Amino acid sequence: MFARGDLPLFLIAAFVLLVTPGPAVFYIVARSVQQGSWAGIVSAVGVVTGGFIHVLAGTVGLSALVLSSPTTFATVKYLGALYLVYLGFRSLLGKDRAGDLNLQLKSRQLRRVYRDGLVVNLFNPKTILFFVAFLPQFVDSTRGDPGIQFLLLGTILVTMGLVTDSVYAVAAGSASRWLQKSTGIFSYHRWFAGTVYLGLGVFTLLVQPVRQT
Repeated sequence: MFARGDLPLFLIAAFVLLVTPGPAVFYIVARSVQQGSWAGIVSAVGVVTGGFIHVLAGTVGLSALVLSSPTTFATVKYLGALYLVYLGFRSLLGKDRAGDLNLQLKSRQLRRVYRDGLVVNLFNPKTILFFVAFLPQFVDSTRGDPGIQFLLLGTILVTMGLVTDSVYAVAAGSASRWLQKSTGIFSYHRWFAGTVYLGLGVFTLLVQPVRQT
């Protein structure tokens, strides 16, 4: 299905892109700083789930339809931005009771963490642009069904993303816990996370669709 050398090249390119901090990484790091490594990992699972939904959408052509419709693209963008702003104010105002690293997260709270990650990535226009721009470069219609190739490459990509995002989550959560124990400051994580969420919300509003030529 893939030409010799194409898959290794894809894996290398995907790894470089995944380890380069982007909106998803910053979101997961903020969640880990706020609620610990385990919450960050669960959040990464939610983000990856949203990413896989984008892969499925790209496989059947829905992503291209979203990009071709300014109204639909703007709707996705504003919903994503508003949700991030909501998370930001929820953190800054102390409404998130799971924000204390000393608390044991309950299953209900972890479900909310998972849901937040899923929604954030599902309504992230940058993710749509990424899959539409990146994956087709490695799809060769002469070597089989392009849809199957897109689905396979996308699945590989999001699986790799789960690994790299989880590493970021563990590192950020561990650093946050160490800093809390060393300094005795117990509120920085809430302000850090809230600021990052609000910043990502503003960033999402600035995303523009790629003009079709």
